[in-house]
Amino acid sequence: MTEILDKASERYGYDFIPQAYLPAGKDEYWLRNEQAGKKERTWRRLKVQETETLVKNDNFCSNWENFLVTDPFDPALIRNSNFYGLIRLGVLRDLLLRHHDYNVSAGIRNSTIISCDIGDNTAIQDCSFISHYIIGNQVILSRIDEMQTTNHAKFGNGIIKDGEEEDVRVWIDVMNEAGGRSILPFADMICADAYLWACYRDDTVMTEKLWGITQKSCESKRGLYGKVGSGSVIKNCAVIKDVTVGEAAYIKGANKLKNLTILSSEDEPSQIGEGVEMVNGIVGYACHAFYGSKAVRFVMGRRSNLKYGARLIHSVLGDNSTVSCCELLNNLIFPIHEQHHNNSFLIASLLQGLSNLAAGANIGSNHNSRANDGEIRAGRGFWPGLSVSLKHSSRFASFVIVAKGDYPYELNITLPFSLVNHNVRKDRLEVMPAYFWMYNLYALERNSWKAADRDKRVIKVQHIETDYLAPDTAEEIIAALFRIDSWMKAEKPPGTGEEISAPELERNERQAVLLKPRKARAAYEEMLRFYATNALIAYLESRPDLSFEALAEEMEKPEAHNTPGDRITDWVNLGGQIVPAFRVDDLRSRIREETIESWEAVHKAYDDFWAAYPLDKARHAWTILKFLRINAADAGGFVRALEHALETKRWITDQVYRSRAKDFQDPFRTITYRNKEEMDQVVGTVEDNFFVILTRKKLAQFEETVKLLKKRLL
Repeated sequence: MTEILDKASERYGYDFIPQAYLPAGKDEYWLRNEQAGKKERTWRRLKVQETETLVKNDNFCSNWENFLVTDPFDPALIRNSNFYGLIRLGVLRDLLLRHHDYNVSAGIRNSTIISCDIGDNTAIQDCSFISHYIIGNQVILSRIDEMQTTNHAKFGNGIIKDGEEEDVRVWIDVMNEAGGRSILPFADMICADAYLWACYRDDTVMTEKLWGITQKSCESKRGLYGKVGSGSVIKNCAVIKDVTVGEAAYIKGANKLKNLTILSSEDEPSQIGEGVEMVNGIVGYACHAFYGSKAVRFVMGRRSNLKYGARLIHSVLGDNSTVSCCELLNNLIFPIHEQHHNNSFLIASLLQGLSNLAAGANIGSNHNSRANDGEIRAGRGFWPGLSVSLKHSSRFASFVIVAKGDYPYELNITLPFSLVNHNVRKDRLEVMPAYFWMYNLYALERNSWKAADRDKRVIKVQHIETDYLAPDTAEEIIAALFRIDSWMKAEKPPGTGEEISAPELERNERQAVLLKPRKARAAYEEMLRFYATNALIAYLESRPDLSFEALAEEMEKPEAHNTPGDRITDWVNLGGQIVPAFRVDDLRSRIREETIESWEAVHKAYDDFWAAYPLDKARHAWTILKFLRINAADAGGFVRALEHALETKRWITDQVYRSRAKDFQDPFRTITYRNKEEMDQVVGTVEDNFFVILTRKKLAQFEETVKLLKKRLL
């Protein structure tokens, strides 16, 4: 029921900050004035004629002495509106504001404004209640039912304000429904931050420090105002409460927006559309949320999208991701994730980037347990197929594709680039290692190219490795080689080579088999060789000053953690950025020791890791060649490795073509067309395929690069 406050009507709009929370010598506007910053304009009181015009135009103010304006000021542009508290207006002239095809005159009409700063030439019309906001220049606010800021607003950050109890703090329960990996959101959070906090839970000192860093990252004093950045448009919305909005944002038809930071800029504008409801979260730069989407306790990374009723709850969604229709609960999802189907859900999982969930994929059903604390972890490039159902707890290596099926048991697929199949007829699990390399290079190559090509972020805070062959996958391949060797040795009697037993891949005693292990083993070795040589080629291109002797010397220098020539075997996928584990361990140590005391400093460390990555990767590649017993330290041997890499590149180009050609040669692909000519007009030909053409161009560039390097190194 409503509450009656014993408060004189003339105090309406004042006393925003309770007296108990006002610092000594400060008034209720002290934080508002800091937020507004230094203004070139000078506010002044109204002239008598201006007040008369405002009153004549059916405007009301509880105290016209606290209605301040800036010259030039046209009072005729304010009509039928009510004002309470301290009102400060910028320049107001008879201008027309336009956003696409929507035009509106500057001024204030049919609205109630309470204790706000309003920028130059802003249009506010038919807004029933706007309270305690700082509104930028050329902003359009139209038909908003309620838009207010409370004195304890946190704007989606996981902090508490002075005088509040700990239980009001907003946590996000990523990766685990039971809350054992909870993190605190903040406006600058990226996936690397969430991973550092959620995954190293045994490092209790570090996680405690991260809690403190987050609390200190935001003002705990009461009295911050909400902000609407210049050039933003908000129209036809129901409730907007404790929300701060960046510049050039476009918000229309939202049902409820509460306790949010919506990051937006002229270069990376964000948009929120019809029927959207968002509570307790951070919306990143250039994000979009449309058509009835829901988000609660969340962080959306740069250029991520929610569409068509998507539900994002207790989750962090990485940069360059799109989720349509489906449901995501308790997840940490690294950049470049695609999920587009209403009958799909993703629960209590860590997906480490470049992932794509098909229709009907139910990832994380927990009906096989009495508790809700199971988890699923998947490396980069996780692709569960149509109607895949997976159980907690399961783990998948990088670039694993899971064939259609209801998988009855928990899985531990440690072999990268594998095809996983639940063979119902034979009642067994089948895994084909290196499947992508052997049979679908079009998908593998195109996915990496697409991830990089579509990265339109203006500012790239979260660094992302998009190449499928990188130190993390190379080490997974090496581990897989040892496992395959051990299974092949254990096979009694020796098999034909087409399949061998592969225990410990699922939580059941039924048979699990590896398909084509010998062919897979050869493919893995070829992938390692190509990765290593390609990484060294990239490094040489970035260092045109290096002779072969200088390269060899550079590659043999020790890092602080090892002896010369040792291979770094432990790599961390830090939100999409691949980092040697020893660097992450050093970062954790510095956080524990408080030599790093802010998220800005943590992000600076990520930048340093990224700057060191080309050399880290090249040194790793050098040691991979040694692992393969390739004499890279000899100039002639290295040149032979370059020539072999070129042959592999030619083979990849051919396989990309062949993989794509299957779609044009399959007779069932032609049955909906009257003839080949009609099909060509509808879907084109394999020869005209953009990516096939691009791959051939890249081959020509690679051939030229190898030619120049051979000349340079010999």
